[in-house]
Amino acid sequence: MRLLVTGGTVFVSRYTAEYFAGKGHEVYVLNRGSRPQSGNVAHIKADRRALGNALKDMRFDAVLDVTAYMPEDVSCLLDGLGSFGDYILVSSSAVYPETLPQPFSEEQECGRNTVWGDYGTDKLAAEKLLHSRFPGAYILRPPYLYGPMDNLYREAFVFECAEKVLPFYVPKDGSMPLQFCHVRDLCRFMEALLIKKPEQRIYNTGNTCPVDINEWVRLCYAALGKAPEIRYVSADVPQRSYFPFYDYGYVLDVSAQNRLISDLTPLSQGLREAYEWYRSNRELVRKKPLLEYIKSNF
Repeated sequence: MRLLVTGGTVFVSRYTAEYFAGKGHEVYVLNRGSRPQSGNVAHIKADRRALGNALKDMRFDAVLDVTAYMPEDVSCLLDGLGSFGDYILVSSSAVYPETLPQPFSEEQECGRNTVWGDYGTDKLAAEKLLHSRFPGAYILRPPYLYGPMDNLYREAFVFECAEKVLPFYVPKDGSMPLQFCHVRDLCRFMEALLIKKPEQRIYNTGNTCPVDINEWVRLCYAALGKAPEIRYVSADVPQRSYFPFYDYGYVLDVSAQNRLISDLTPLSQGLREAYEWYRSNRELVRKKPLLEYIKSNF
């Protein structure tokens, strides 16, 4: 297939471009050229909000839109595209209000999530804009994405603590659930949609079962062959000052996803892969001052 991937230089969009290129597809990436490009894709240098005629004469079998965060991102891309077949938008589970019963399912009515704020509201607006103009598009709602090329300071923070043989500080009793989606499984699911073309248009993606914070930390340390000394922090300490996730646990129903793909990446394996990438690419991770706060306050 001839595929257009938006972005293509950082984490999910870069992994997506390289995944499909590695499968033998003809992959084009659309970005402004401000970062190094992958070697096995074709680069279209343009701003998705100011495309002009950059795409008008091109035909794509599918558009994999990984970098739309607002409805304008979608509308400008649709206006600039020439001919295309399928369209897959990577949205977010942040579109589900935290007040809904869990696990969240695709049939539930979406709206503002006060934890995620404008991020979730803008993602939902992008979804609605896309379906108003192209009803046949597929929309994916992953939880926390992880794996190789992850430049966010989440697993990387725990890996750093494990490398330095530091204790790990966990909010409250560590029972808050976390649900993950390996970036490769996200790509496998996009691939399944393009091949099988199911009637359902919106899908939650991710691991079938969440883990609590305690187990996630143990698995991160285990990726280095270590075991953490876990220390618990009371609720009156701001969680984001020393821990990389919000104080918000939620679970997605991914049964529809599981009817299309199986053999999802075990979290333990995915974290080992994430650490192997981090060891050689730690300079690409956007660090936050979590360790500095810990050193000063605990």
